[in-house]
Amino acid sequence: MSNNMQSLKITGKRLEVEIAYPGTFYSGSRFDWTGFITKVTLDGKHSFCAPESPIPGEGSGGFGFCNEFGIHTPIGYDEAIPGEKFHKLGTGLLTRPDESNYFFFDKYEVAPFPVTIESASDHVIFELESLECKGYAVRMIKEVSVDQNKMIIKYNLKNVGSKPIQTEEYCHNFISIDNNPTGPDYVLRFPYSAEAEETPDVLDVSGNEIRWNKQPNNDFYIVPGGLKPVENHFWELLHEPSGVGVREISTFPIQKVAVWGKGHVISPEVFININIEPGKTQSWERVYEFFTK
Repeated sequence: MSNNMQSLKITGKRLEVEIAYPGTFYSGSRFDWTGFITKVTLDGKHSFCAPESPIPGEGSGGFGFCNEFGIHTPIGYDEAIPGEKFHKLGTGLLTRPDESNYFFFDKYEVAPFPVTIESASDHVIFELESLECKGYAVRMIKEVSVDQNKMIIKYNLKNVGSKPIQTEEYCHNFISIDNNPTGPDYVLRFPYSAEAEETPDVLDVSGNEIRWNKQPNNDFYIVPGGLKPVENHFWELLHEPSGVGVREISTFPIQKVAVWGKGHVISPEVFININIEPGKTQSWERVYEFFTK
């Protein structure tokens, strides 16, 4: 494990993963500062991480594998008056600027959560001491580890406040396999029908597969309509000419699945509901398998 105060590096037999040191590469108000994964390399040659936007300063600063809490349900926002703070799990206490509704893309003033880091050659553990605000407080332990061709992200949240915690979490997977542009060379698969109520023109959906008929000029977004409970939910993105791919396996109950992207990036997103009574704990994990066929 290397730590130059900019990045943390963990390695396994087939994977090398770089994780940004909290508040360095990313210090915005949207994404979780811990476990912000900026580089994944398989077998020393295949890469997977892409920026949210190739244009510097555009977008909200997303990169690689980074998660977000409360994109729709920010904790305590409605209780805060302008000038007061509210919770953004994994990030810190944000300041509500005015009477407008919360919008994840807006930039808010951040008072970051204190974080301690424990690291070894194959894993990093982040522990966030939550700052109490209006009765809300969460202690989060997050571990990123590697094993063979797998990257595992484990979450453990304990409600140490006096009010219930109700929000959602997902990982915004900004993926480009070996920097290949989005287009007909890719296929994205689910364990159920991917057909949706609304399908962007750039997509061809058939059964459980999503394909691209050309490189998109604009953002695309689709919510696969066939989501149903499966014991080990997964999505799999494959670059067919090279046979290089990645799949995310989820063993927790899925709230929603969506796919966002642009001409350079594909982002399958799996959402989980978070509902924790005071004194209780909620835990889950995301397993990513990187492979060659």
